[in-house]
Amino acid sequence: MRNVWIIASREFRQYFISPIAYALATMLYLILGGIFFINVYFGLETGQITPDGRIVIGAMVTILLFATPAITMRLLADEYRMGTMELLLTAPVRDWELVVGKWLGAFGFMSVVLAVTWVYPLILHRMTSPGIDQGTLVAAYVGLLLMVAAMLAIGVFISALFRSPVAAFFVSLGVMLALWIVGSLASSSGTMGQLAGYLSFVDHYYNNFYLGVLDLGDAVYFLSLTALALFLGAQVVEARRWR
Repeated sequence: MRNVWIIASREFRQYFISPIAYALATMLYLILGGIFFINVYFGLETGQITPDGRIVIGAMVTILLFATPAITMRLLADEYRMGTMELLLTAPVRDWELVVGKWLGAFGFMSVVLAVTWVYPLILHRMTSPGIDQGTLVAAYVGLLLMVAAMLAIGVFISALFRSPVAAFFVSLGVMLALWIVGSLASSSGTMGQLAGYLSFVDHYYNNFYLGVLDLGDAVYFLSLTALALFLGAQVVEARRWR
């Protein structure tokens, strides 16, 4: 595990000197800040502010669909493009340690980004009486972290398939959008509808976590998807090692 932490800490620090990461974080905070301001402004105008700490989460989920592919697109694709992957593969590092380390560094950075967004619910809590429902908010953020973990794992896996970060971005975005909109097929009857409902990001997040319910089945879905994507990513790296 020592190699995992070394790779993760290196990637984590790298994000704080990356202009792309700063641009994405700034965009996220500006959009969420604008949405928060508009809701609070109209709440003050009407004399009633809705005490809902999830006021910015709906928009944040949509932004993350596009932000996470941008965060992960270079993780392994850049190593192939720049020729540094050969050096990594000759180092005493296992394939899974490389993949998990890259994912963990990205997850650490996104966790910091999401933690900062908690300032909006905190402000709303001080502006309303008796305040917002903290339990619902915590459950929504727990689900958000699990979903981000799965998105990042998918992004790392896709990044391992390409030498071009741009190609990795668009393919990752396509996969995530597919997992997002597949829920629309869940209304159909039969096995196809059940399968679509199980694969859907939307159903697993909004049906329980967003409503304040910590459901074990939904947590297992996101954790399983994360583990599967990381496993596939390690297999791709191993296959490239022996080419």
